[in-house]
Amino acid sequence: MTATPAGVTYADYLKLDQLLSAQQPLSDLHDEMLFIVIHQTKELWMKEMLHELRLAIALVEADRFAEGYKAMARISRIQAVMTLSWDVLSTLTPVDYLKFRHVLGTASGFQSLQFREIEFRLGLKEPNFLNQYEEGGPQRAVLQAALDEPSLREASLGALERAGFDLGDRSVEAIACAWLEVYRDSERWFDLYGLAEKLVDIDDALAAWRHKHVLTVERIIGNKPGTGGSAGAPYLRATLEKRVFPELWALRTDL
Repeated sequence: MTATPAGVTYADYLKLDQLLSAQQPLSDLHDEMLFIVIHQTKELWMKEMLHELRLAIALVEADRFAEGYKAMARISRIQAVMTLSWDVLSTLTPVDYLKFRHVLGTASGFQSLQFREIEFRLGLKEPNFLNQYEEGGPQRAVLQAALDEPSLREASLGALERAGFDLGDRSVEAIACAWLEVYRDSERWFDLYGLAEKLVDIDDALAAWRHKHVLTVERIIGNKPGTGGSAGAPYLRATLEKRVFPELWALRTDL
């Protein structure tokens, strides 16, 4: 059996009719199309990130690190593309944006379910974000599953424990000591050392994405509140120090 049935076209395979009809501006202003396309594209990339993240977690849990590196590298590259897309959005001037901002109503990127799921599946699990979604609803169920299931951070800690490191109650201090030992004897623990660097790549890319997000928001709306009720740029600035793997950053000082 062939993988692709005879007669299937490029447009059929990619469902282009549905995809390209999903951009429905609510104003007649030229620049609203860019705003929609940028954010829809980010959601598609986040869908792929989650696809790769689930695989990476499963592979790390199975100690198949080399295979997991490919998925983790792909996640980092996707993050880089998403970061570059802020440069395209920043061609939208404050005057341009304010002309159609009202049509967004209370819609905001702060409400992105996929972004919250990515944070949870990486290891930044903040249960209070569940309260943004209706209890018993499908979106809350997705986020609850991400909260309950092992994250990439938790999978990496499991790998340390299977290698013989005693993390006790998985305190920050115990985790930091284990990773420091890995780095101090990187030849002995080369697989874990390689894993750690891939994790830092992802954290690095996430930090770059957050930083560029703040700059873009400041450039377009300054310190105005976000459309969804968030504090806007001040809230985003408060997230800049978030790290999924803080111990891997801290150990650089102690090496």
